Amino acid sequence: MAHKIIVPKKIVYGKEALKDAGIYLKEFGKKALIVTDEIMVKIGNVSKVTEILDTNDIKYVIYDKVNSEPTDIMVDKGIEIYNSEKCDFLIAVGGGSPIDTMKAIGAMITNPGKISDYMGKIIENCPPPLVAVPTTAGTGSEATQFTIISDTVNNVKMLLKGPNLLPQLAIVDAEMTMTAPKGVTAATGIDALTHAVESYTSRVAQPLSDTFALSAIKRIFNNLRKAYNEGNDFESRNQMSLGSLEAGIAFNNASVTIIHGMSRPIGALFHVPHGISNAMLFVECLKFAIEGAPERFAEIAKVIGSYKEGMTDMEAAQTVVDEIAKLCSDINIPTLEEFGIDKEEFFAVMDKMADDALASGSPNNTMRQPTKEEIIEIYKRLWK
Repeated sequence: MAHKIIVPKKIVYGKEALKDAGIYLKEFGKKALIVTDEIMVKIGNVSKVTEILDTNDIKYVIYDKVNSEPTDIMVDKGIEIYNSEKCDFLIAVGGGSPIDTMKAIGAMITNPGKISDYMGKIIENCPPPLVAVPTTAGTGSEATQFTIISDTVNNVKMLLKGPNLLPQLAIVDAEMTMTAPKGVTAATGIDALTHAVESYTSRVAQPLSDTFALSAIKRIFNNLRKAYNEGNDFESRNQMSLGSLEAGIAFNNASVTIIHGMSRPIGALFHVPHGISNAMLFVECLKFAIEGAPERFAEIAKVIGSYKEGMTDMEAAQTVVDEIAKLCSDINIPTLEEFGIDKEEFFAVMDKMADDALASGSPNNTMRQPTKEEIIEIYKRLWK
């Protein structure tokens, strides 16, 4: 059976990538809507982008009202500004939230109806040109055909998808990630690792996605602790940016599995940032998943150096769970309780969360496909 692989039209990465990518921005239009958040403006990341736009005589307007959990309301406001300011392309500056918001704005500029009409559906009409400048490593959203937006009416996270949501240009410059605080570095780094691990152990994994996934796993394991503890170290930041990009390409083509499926309801109902909710679930979900793909997890063990000669696949797979648990502990990933979530409230909505997780389709990509009851049991184990 033949495979296909989908990547952004153009990727510029490495040191001074932002500066070198300036010449390509002229191809997209004369006025950009910059989708970002107030922190990116405050710390100067947006000004780094506007300097490049000024140099290339490109006008722009800044929309900086995106937060960590983008909503349909934010998307609608962005569309309003885009149209009133007569923009002709979009640039996202930030982590996954601004990039996801930019994609959704672009999609709804050229597709009729409400954004909720497209939940789980393919975006058919091409949006205006999309440019992604990630400032975290990361969601990998700069390399994917997906966006996740919260539906404020139905209190669910909507997945929109399709090749038309791929940025036409991804600018991956680690210099843009140097300002990320430790908590963000931890959350987004683990998010990237979940992308890589899930895509490698997915039912729809393929040879090229495997290559990107294993490379990402190795980079992230070798560099996340240092990027977390020594945020000014450019090389570890650069390796994390590349690992995030590779992981994004991997899951864009092999999808995600149980972790992401169970994570989205936690984010929607308790407003936990996406990377943190993934990290909270990582270990317990892997304990469930390794039984369905021990040989794949054994390969991961070899990549991260936890495999020992003579181990069975299942023994090696268990070392992956143990090493990820250590990593999460070392970078201070919080528990649900530490995050401030009320246990009774959580248990009261577990049935809905399990339904929403299964409805997302992601758990079905897991080699060991979970039942609703098994998903509820994993949610319960987060409190032990």
